[in-house]
Amino acid sequence: MKQRIFLLLFAAFQLAATTARADEGMWLLHMLQRINEAEMQQMGLNLTAEDIYSLNQACLRDAVITLNGGSCTAEIISDQGLVLTNHHCAYGAIQGFSTVEDDILTNGFWAMSLEEEKPIPDFSVTFLQRIEDVTERVLADVTADMDAGAREQAIQAVIAQIEEEEKGINPDFRPQVKSFYHGNEFYLFIYRDYTDIRLVGNPPESIGKFGGDTDNWMWPRHTGDFSLLRIYSDADGNPADYSEENKPYTPKRHLKVSLDGVQNGDFTMIMGYPGSTDRFLSSRGIQQALDLYNPSVVEVRDLKLRTMKTHMDADPAVRIQYAAKYAQTANYWKYYIGQSKGLKALDVYSKKKALEDEFSAWMQGSPERMETYGETLGLLDTYYQNTDATVKGQVYSLEAGLIGCDLMLFAFRVGMAAQGLFSEDADRAAGAAASMRGRAEGFFKDYDMETDRDLFVALMTKYMEDIPADQQPSYFNTVRDKYKGDFSRYADKMYPKSFLTDADRFEAFVSEPSEKVLEKDLAVAAAMSLIDSYRSYFSSPEQSKYDEGYRLLTAGLREMNPDKMWYPDANSTMRLSYGTVGDYDPADAVHYDFVTTSDGILQKKDNSNPEFVVDGTLESLLRKRDFGRYADDAGNLVLCFISNNDITGGNSGSPVLNGNGDLIGLAFDGNWEAMSGDIAFEPELQRTISVDIRYVMWVIDKMAGAQNLIDEIDFVMTPAAPVETTETEAPAEEGGR
Repeated sequence: MKQRIFLLLFAAFQLAATTARADEGMWLLHMLQRINEAEMQQMGLNLTAEDIYSLNQACLRDAVITLNGGSCTAEIISDQGLVLTNHHCAYGAIQGFSTVEDDILTNGFWAMSLEEEKPIPDFSVTFLQRIEDVTERVLADVTADMDAGAREQAIQAVIAQIEEEEKGINPDFRPQVKSFYHGNEFYLFIYRDYTDIRLVGNPPESIGKFGGDTDNWMWPRHTGDFSLLRIYSDADGNPADYSEENKPYTPKRHLKVSLDGVQNGDFTMIMGYPGSTDRFLSSRGIQQALDLYNPSVVEVRDLKLRTMKTHMDADPAVRIQYAAKYAQTANYWKYYIGQSKGLKALDVYSKKKALEDEFSAWMQGSPERMETYGETLGLLDTYYQNTDATVKGQVYSLEAGLIGCDLMLFAFRVGMAAQGLFSEDADRAAGAAASMRGRAEGFFKDYDMETDRDLFVALMTKYMEDIPADQQPSYFNTVRDKYKGDFSRYADKMYPKSFLTDADRFEAFVSEPSEKVLEKDLAVAAAMSLIDSYRSYFSSPEQSKYDEGYRLLTAGLREMNPDKMWYPDANSTMRLSYGTVGDYDPADAVHYDFVTTSDGILQKKDNSNPEFVVDGTLESLLRKRDFGRYADDAGNLVLCFISNNDITGGNSGSPVLNGNGDLIGLAFDGNWEAMSGDIAFEPELQRTISVDIRYVMWVIDKMAGAQNLIDEIDFVMTPAAPVETTETEAPAEEGGR
């Protein structure tokens, strides 16, 4: 027996010594059985890898979806296609249905029947069908002597061929081949998209966005960040455009909702679609981010936020129109502030430099390794040295230019699509017209000319002042020559006359397209100049140094440490992370518990501050403490909890699951102390912030009174352990209860 225990301990030690930390990693699902299953089961998973991802049976993968091509994650929680995601993931849809007279963004909305559910325009959800490793095929014709351009051309040709073949096999599915480990491996993903999606319910903003920008990225948190959608299909369960004849979708698998709650140390796993990480970033990349990239993003977005806020505060209609735009801008404005702070506080630069020194020593220990990897760090150093002078211009071309004001992005999209209007192919021309009308509908609904004009003038003026003339878009010369360098004068002519700023003029152009009108439009001219400027940064020879350097560095690090569990950077493909619920100490003499309760809402209440308003109905219910079956063992209503799962943007709305695969929460944020996590995971500090599923259900049940939705959901709860009796205890009377 002692020998067996020793062997088990030795095996566990060996596993710990040769793997990444359990809480670090965003794992591809088809890797789980080979790499992660045993460790996950040791930590508390009661399922197999086949229960999570299978080609032969319904599995957890079938209950997890991505929204709108990767913006967020969601999960199916009933056999009638009911979907749960974050409030901020459905924020644009909620805002789109809101008016000054019927402001469901502020007041909330609950459909008490299927007939009351609201069809969301231009909204989709995507199911993953399968994953296949196609690395060998993609790289079959790639040789070591190819330059970066030839290598990429050969790869893209094979990828196009694979995707075309898959479309021929099943045109109802959407194939996509994606690169992993910086171009060292390639995987094929097969997807299915559904487009008839309806809004089912959302709490008032005072719950769904409680704490606002102040609490964003912060713990402790008291935000009920959730909303409900529903997927509709045709009678056979296939994707279909919106129709009153469509039926609620019957999924292959839906999640059960656990009322057990969480305890410190509980196993957790999160499935979702993380957008982007950069864990292989070099020390030189860290320095460029700190010195140039991050400050530039923050500076431009700060001006954009201040300009929008002025107009939003002055007009309730504009507040609704720009609510989603403001929230999106603010989210990553604060993110880059936090990331810079985290990178400095955790000295990530030095850690990266130490790893690169180790890599150099390993590389120099073998002539073969020197031949393969000798130029790796030099390529990266040269890239950053040659691009330091242009990073700020690159940021401005996007942040102040293309996405600075609504008109520029709309003008770019119209400028690209309008070429189809002039096609001799009638079907292509009709398709282009329909596409442009669809984009215009969304644009004009949430467009205020005065706000947009002020954004254009403020951001373009800053662009001209801050960026060297040789990096400025070409239309800036027109502004200097014809408008005395004054963007206000340019705007005075552009906004009243452009066919893009008025719905009637836009429709007239689409109905009778004119190349002359398109070419002379000042908004189109500005937008096409901006896209040329933006693209120039990625078409330079420096980009190939970056791509080749990181491909070699990633391959080299994996070869240097072959026993390490290497996971690929996030790229909007489905991943699983696993870890545990856990408190943490963010600073000296500071300790954060692993849960927050409803008491925190009442403590933070400040109805003079829009971010901390507590609705009268909510306050009354909380003070009554009528929490029913949603209370914890102490009678408290838990609102949020934290765990050390590894997530990033795109994971918003992801299901947090217990060891049985049951839903215990929704991931919605990370914590301030570990904002450098997209670049370097910090196991002692990094936490995922999730809304507890019991708070979600309590709001739907007790506050909204939406019994129709509660009735759809399968609740599970572990039975209480039986109380043991002793011989000294008197037995109950016969027949007693």
